[in-house]
Amino acid sequence: MTSRPMIAALLLAGMMSSAYAQPPLSPKEQYSIDSKRAATRYADDKKLCAEESSSGARMQCTRDAKSEYDKSVKAAKAALKAGPAKQAACNDCAKVLSVNVSEKAGEGSALGVIAGGVAGALLGNQVGSGHGRELATVAGAAGGAYAGNKIEQKAKSSKVWTVAVQYQDGKQASFNFDHDPGLMAGDRVKNANGSIVRN
Repeated sequence: MTSRPMIAALLLAGMMSSAYAQPPLSPKEQYSIDSKRAATRYADDKKLCAEESSSGARMQCTRDAKSEYDKSVKAAKAALKAGPAKQAACNDCAKVLSVNVSEKAGEGSALGVIAGGVAGALLGNQVGSGHGRELATVAGAAGGAYAGNKIEQKAKSSKVWTVAVQYQDGKQASFNFDHDPGLMAGDRVKNANGSIVRN
């Protein structure tokens, strides 16, 4: 029977999405959102339960869905009664100011220089005759070496995501990532292991 894992996954997704709501909502607004989310989830769960193959499985699934709905509503009411949570000062907490993507040039190696030089020399050797051919060969080798180095640098280039943040005390810092960190301006983050993670 797949109803319990599905209900748990939907509940977890709902809790995670409400955890990232910004800016903080009033207790009544949060209760309204949480109760609507619980009702929507309950309706979706009942549709899933209707697809169960036997009547016993459908009944059990419906009972599980109602139980999860009741827990969600109870948690929302408890949060409403508790009022807004007072957040402790967080020296490692910050707000994302901007996320910029740039291209980091790769490093060329001797291989690119040598391959480009050989290709350039071969092409240069096809031009002219006598001393002209020798000059063309040398010029082709030099040009090919330069071009080969640049081509290799371009092939090894990579993207860098630079995330600028501002801490609660007003200080600013930036962090570089070699992959998309999934952050955007306005997101709340905190320091973790020399980098930042979503708060």
